[in-house]
Amino acid sequence: MTTATERRGWIEHWDPEDEGFWASTGRKIANRNLWFSILTEHIGFSIWSLMSVMVLFMGTPYHISAGDKFLLTSAATLVGSGMRIPYNFAVAKFGGRNWTIISALLLLIPTITAAFVMKPGTSFGVFLVLAILCGFGGGNFASSMTNINTFFPEKAKGMALGLNAGGGNLGVAVVQLVGLLIIATAGTSAPRIMLAVYIPLVVIAAACAALFMDNISSVRNDRKGMREVMKDAHCWVMSFLYIGTFGSFIGYSFAFGLVLQNQFGRTPLQAAAVTFLGPLLGSLSRPAGGWLADRIGGGKVTFWNFVGMAVMTVLLVIASDVKSLGLFTTAFVVLFVLTGVGNGSTYKMIPSIFKAKARAAIAAGADETAELLRARKLSGALIGLAGAIGAFGGVLINVAFRQAFSAAKSGVPAFVGFLVFYGLCFVVTWVVYLRKSAAPVSEKGLALAGAQV
Repeated sequence: MTTATERRGWIEHWDPEDEGFWASTGRKIANRNLWFSILTEHIGFSIWSLMSVMVLFMGTPYHISAGDKFLLTSAATLVGSGMRIPYNFAVAKFGGRNWTIISALLLLIPTITAAFVMKPGTSFGVFLVLAILCGFGGGNFASSMTNINTFFPEKAKGMALGLNAGGGNLGVAVVQLVGLLIIATAGTSAPRIMLAVYIPLVVIAAACAALFMDNISSVRNDRKGMREVMKDAHCWVMSFLYIGTFGSFIGYSFAFGLVLQNQFGRTPLQAAAVTFLGPLLGSLSRPAGGWLADRIGGGKVTFWNFVGMAVMTVLLVIASDVKSLGLFTTAFVVLFVLTGVGNGSTYKMIPSIFKAKARAAIAAGADETAELLRARKLSGALIGLAGAIGAFGGVLINVAFRQAFSAAKSGVPAFVGFLVFYGLCFVVTWVVYLRKSAAPVSEKGLALAGAQV
């Protein structure tokens, strides 16, 4: 049995696959880092989603059109997606604890800026800059997931990554719930109250990361992992699937309130009263997706999840045509739940892919320690890359809605496009990860290492 050795915030030895080490030392340290990682990621998601709430405060005095509001949410989504790539590299460069502190403090830039500019008379260009600054919050997810992936053994990754991501995703629902409470009590003229809530929370998150989190030395040298993983075809398959799961979650989270306002004529308060439910349930269902993937296989869960998402999208088209607000809202909320389940199952698939490949290499005579370390490095790199690419799906969703409402005054054309995409996703999942002939190596029903893609 070995123990972790620490040096000024850096853990020199970390081997979570050693059961003795995990039971005596690793589990406690890993769980501590997980909970404080969730805190910072949660607030990061809230700030990333801030513009989706701020547009609900932008009534007639702001002179911002519906199309421009979708553009603001698209800008925040786009920048947040792009920020995930450098944030992923930052963990290896600075250390997980150190970068969590820095990334938390960066959230002060958009929140303080919003406190100054959220008022009628501010130009659209300034609001666009604010939306871009809110994108800083989108990067926290990639660095947090990459960092937490290194702390846990393969058998616990599904639940750990699900909790980390789900707790972070809850930031979307919470910021929308805070917005609802403010609109219901103080009206649409008091958006600055939100900043009075979140600026102190950002400072608290940074302080907690400094006091309670750790860096792992072995991660410091993983900077080439991104280039290496990009040569693996599974990288692009998983990124494509993650566009369908997380891209849908974040895209719908930003757009849900605007869709209700524009398609069903809901007021800001009426829209806000429903908007938070989808992200809330989608966040809570993410750990369930990881848990299911741990037990029955990520590929199976992901396949049937995309089938369910396609069915819900059909119901959204029907509800739009018959103008049924009840059916539309119910189908949309269930769709959110499925995006959460799919988020958890796809992220569970990533470390499983490289673990299975490592086992195949070890069976062929490769060094066990080196192969398992390489598997952790590559899975961490892909988690960051897939998170960035997947988030671009949120941009596409908001752009699709903007075009649909501009051209057809309805979201139906956008939903039809989403339906086609979900169909492609479940076909790809079956072809690559579920066909028995596709891969001789299988782990809990998820065909992995030998798949030829």
